[in-house]
Amino acid sequence: MTASLVDRIAKAVLYEGYLLYPYRPSALKNQQRFNFGVIYPRAYCEAHRNSESWSMQTECLVLADRNAACTVAVRFLRIINRSVGTEMDRMNDGIMNAGPTHQVWQEAVEHEIEVPEFDLPSLAAQSMQWPIQLEAKTEATPIEGPAGELHGAVHREQPALAGMIELGASELEPGLFQLTTVITNTTGVEDVFALSRNAALSRSMVSAHTVFETHGGQFISLIDPPERYAAAAHGCKNVGTWPVLVGQVGQKDTLLSSPIILYDYPEVAPESSGDLFDAAEIDEILSLRIMTMTDDEKREMRESDDRARQILERTESMPPEQFMKLHGAIRGLRPSGGELR
Repeated sequence: MTASLVDRIAKAVLYEGYLLYPYRPSALKNQQRFNFGVIYPRAYCEAHRNSESWSMQTECLVLADRNAACTVAVRFLRIINRSVGTEMDRMNDGIMNAGPTHQVWQEAVEHEIEVPEFDLPSLAAQSMQWPIQLEAKTEATPIEGPAGELHGAVHREQPALAGMIELGASELEPGLFQLTTVITNTTGVEDVFALSRNAALSRSMVSAHTVFETHGGQFISLIDPPERYAAAAHGCKNVGTWPVLVGQVGQKDTLLSSPIILYDYPEVAPESSGDLFDAAEIDEILSLRIMTMTDDEKREMRESDDRARQILERTESMPPEQFMKLHGAIRGLRPSGGELR
């Protein structure tokens, strides 16, 4: 496995859609967020009977001998609800003072749950479960004026989150295993029928995806499997996710199960100087549009979210030669197969 390549792709998946241009909370498209890979609380889904999902299932094929081992890592974002107001009285709008504008927003923090190394023959004999248990957190940061006077506080809250990673395997033929991983959200919810979507998001695993590694074995492409394993690949059932090989082309020791449809060995364009939370590879257009924002729009972008601030600072400091690289690139040339007319 090439860790840096895999991590770059996984991070792009993790933050896909986190914050969209014009990268401001006041923009309508950022009022309803996180459309990919959200595992909601089961109680919320069952109470509201909507199309949202409380589980995610990955099935993949592994060629492995008796000594081969596997690891599984589930990654997701956990929402932080940010509100502003006085220490005793929360408010829904920002507080204006001589310093920055503090805005209501949903921040996010990364989480990774690693399942200890296991071997497939043992897993085929006995399935296993690995719990997810994250405690609730709250904090308040004072808002001070230029003379140090207290104007209020920024409150950050994370509700508790609970879930389960269930692992199972079956040996389809000697040395060929089907590995099944199911992630569920079992978070308890009070007054579930009154729970809004935003409140449910804060109790969800957002942008959830799974990274599989094998030591001494090989994953089989489910997109383009060898003919011998085509039927077995077709029999794999994936729900809310899309498993692809990742790393250097030809390597088969790492699999990314993504909520976004990808191809085997996906890459982030080398010309990209950083994440814009949009994997459509339109860095040039987005960067140019950021440069046309008004000062007030840039101030809101800078002060609403640290990741938005980083995008703005990176774009404003980008040298002209970097902009030119975003205009387009030829990856390679090959014969057309016939004469040009």
